[in-house]
Amino acid sequence: MSRRIVKLSVLAVILGGFAALCCGQYRSRVLRMKVLQLPEPKLTGELSFEQILAKRRSVREFTTEQLNHTQIGQLAWAGQGITNKQGGFRTAPSAGRNYPITLYFAIQDGLYVYNPDTHSLEQTLKEDVRGRLAEAAGQQAAHEASCNIIVTGAIKQLRANYRKKARDYMLLEAGHVAQNIQLQAVSLDLGSVPIAGFSLKDVKKVCKLPRTLEPLYIICTGHPAYLIPQESSGAGIGLPSERPATEAAAVPRPRRAVMVVAGQNFSEEELFETGSALEAGGVETFIASSRTGTVTGMAGQNVEATILLNELRIDDFDAIVFIGGPGAREYIENTIAIGIVRQAADKGKVLAAISITPSLLANAGVLSGVRATSFASERELLEVRGAIYTNANVERDGPIVTANNPRAAELFAAAIIDAIGGR
Repeated sequence: MSRRIVKLSVLAVILGGFAALCCGQYRSRVLRMKVLQLPEPKLTGELSFEQILAKRRSVREFTTEQLNHTQIGQLAWAGQGITNKQGGFRTAPSAGRNYPITLYFAIQDGLYVYNPDTHSLEQTLKEDVRGRLAEAAGQQAAHEASCNIIVTGAIKQLRANYRKKARDYMLLEAGHVAQNIQLQAVSLDLGSVPIAGFSLKDVKKVCKLPRTLEPLYIICTGHPAYLIPQESSGAGIGLPSERPATEAAAVPRPRRAVMVVAGQNFSEEELFETGSALEAGGVETFIASSRTGTVTGMAGQNVEATILLNELRIDDFDAIVFIGGPGAREYIENTIAIGIVRQAADKGKVLAAISITPSLLANAGVLSGVRATSFASERELLEVRGAIYTNANVERDGPIVTANNPRAAELFAAAIIDAIGGR
């Protein structure tokens, strides 16, 4: 009987300690987390909707000035704020009003989750995670931005009603939310850039997200380090208007690449995979072709070319990227394309070509003594023009980057980013 009493006493001590731990230490940790009540959102602004659309640009360089609670509150409301308390309607449309999107805000003093019902931020982590978030996303902008908004989704909320379409609807809603946030940023004279090319596992780990939530988008937001252009230099191309040399020197701009595609039958895989990876790496991309407007790829997909090849201004870009596909044969011996390659080489720009287009670089005379690769069909021409043919998937020799097939597009883009950065 005495042994049973001893055992029960020990058990009582253990349970009591456990209860103290749960009710004391754990509770105190939870209670120390802050709740920021955000100011009521403004429903009027100085800019018209059309002006906001025209002014929106991707901004990747920010000052060290932090956002205040009013600015953060306005961004949160734009993304997921409630616009009708009785009906529970929000600023972004949602399939079946399921609202699977949850917004997290990574700022200097921690990570917060937005509660639309109370229009408040509830702290989930006390540490500044922006540095580790930048590593997970592979984007310096996430480190420099004073606020990173992590758009997360819970697909489970949609599966019951939409089954196979659940993911599509969740991603569409994330797009609605992201656009709202970026347009709101413009109205606040802030800059922003969305990031989608990140490690889901690493971002989830950094933010310690619940198992039900999946990170979908990161929107880096802050005070821009350079002037956001309000005009474009030539027929809506989307480049900054010309400024006096002294001003241009004082105002840095984002890195840019122009992707040259054929008027028809370009490789969609090479274009879209390379373009997505470049954008994810902080490089703005533009499309040039032998004609402007809609151009069609070899698989029937369309894209808008905004720059006419013979009007391409080399100085506007850090990299000139030639995309392959059967139609790219039009450029191999094209005098305009050859002239662009030679000008870019003279100015020290990054020159990149994939699949059959390294033959264009060879014909322009810039591959002599340079390590290069391409489709096997182009090997003889490259070697005749003096290239050191390697048959690698991707080859970089200084500012010249070549790749041999569409499957190498992501590595191709990574090499271009490194070349632009001089790494």
